[in-house]
Amino acid sequence: MQRRSFLQGTLAALLLPAFSARAAQPVIEVYKTPTCGCCHLWVDHLRANGFTVTARDVSDTSPYRRKFGVPEELGSCHTGVVGGYAIEGHVPAQDIKRLLAEKPKAKGLAVPGMPMGSPGMEQGSRKDPYDVMLIQADGRHKVYRHVGA
Repeated sequence: MQRRSFLQGTLAALLLPAFSARAAQPVIEVYKTPTCGCCHLWVDHLRANGFTVTARDVSDTSPYRRKFGVPEELGSCHTGVVGGYAIEGHVPAQDIKRLLAEKPKAKGLAVPGMPMGSPGMEQGSRKDPYDVMLIQADGRHKVYRHVGA
């Protein structure tokens, strides 16, 4: 009986961190059009990197960009919201995690357009350089990280 209790306790101690980590995963809500294939691939990228994603199909994503304070010039094909931040376009999961860890006073991150090689826009070995932009609280923006080719 003691051995059984010991084994159950050991098993619980091993599994508890996994369950706790799963419960603490960031949840991101994504607004996208139902026919956009690259949006589905970006959602897959987020899930593969530990995010819980709620994808919402909408006919037009521009009202969500406006609602969450994303300047039009930084627009892309989908808009997400996580931890109070807007995430516009093909932002890599590592940059979203960095944003959530650093918690800057900002509106969010954006990858304008649809650069080849960004998450969800992979096309073989082609990788165009692009910038991940930080949308500051006042609406201005600056480079958060440059992604090389």
